[in-house]
Amino acid sequence: MAQYRLTDDARRDLDELLEYIALDSSVERAMKVFARVRDGMRKAAEMPGSGHYREDLLDRSFKFWMVKPYLIVYRWDVEPIRIIAVVHGARDLDAFLATRT
Repeated sequence: MAQYRLTDDARRDLDELLEYIALDSSVERAMKVFARVRDGMRKAAEMPGSGHYREDLLDRSFKFWMVKPYLIVYRWDVEPIRIIAVVHGARDLDAFLATRT
């Protein structure tokens, strides 16, 4: 099975996202989102380089994998891939990712 690693920031992103969903909706909904995001991270690890570039935000060593409406931002040129962010796609990505490289 392909491996991936979450940075501390990405782990914090995921924790905050799940906490928000659990409080705003339900724990069950948060767990469903967690399962979808985890599956997205696994798929990215199985096929490094999947997703798309956003050269307006980060250089080509980073890819963006969509798990609607969330983005998994990862460094794909390392093994195991390194997840640097899990973020809602509607966020101001430029500001959000400014300190993530």
